[in-house]
Amino acid sequence: MFRQSLLLGLVTALLLGAPGNAQQPQPSPVQPSPVKRTPLGKVDVPGSNYEVVFGITELAGGFKTGRHSHPGLVMAYVAEGEFWYLVDGEAERIYKVGEAFQLPHSAVHNEGAAGSSPVKVMAVFVVEKGKPLVQPAQPTQ
Repeated sequence: MFRQSLLLGLVTALLLGAPGNAQQPQPSPVQPSPVKRTPLGKVDVPGSNYEVVFGITELAGGFKTGRHSHPGLVMAYVAEGEFWYLVDGEAERIYKVGEAFQLPHSAVHNEGAAGSSPVKVMAVFVVEKGKPLVQPAQPTQ
């Protein structure tokens, strides 16, 4: 009787897929985004076609966003890390914690973490309503 129960248990375990030598599928690793945007507030500018957007952007170490522009003015403050910044036609800059900078309306630029450490920037955008906050730039010729 004991042998029958053992044999029946073994067959049941094999049929139901008990762990053994069978290859188990491995979940694919999910890569975190190199950019994290946290919107903190948005308000219309009275009597205009502009809105003010306030938020925090975090960039992974070594990551560069690629050339882009914003449909308005940007004022930013580096809260953590070192921020690499290059406006088309200007020399590149690195801003450190506690430093602030401004970006003119629609200026094409690239930005990112200056080194291997992440960077966190708080920014206020005064931008045209209804337009995407970030607009990719056309490739240079």
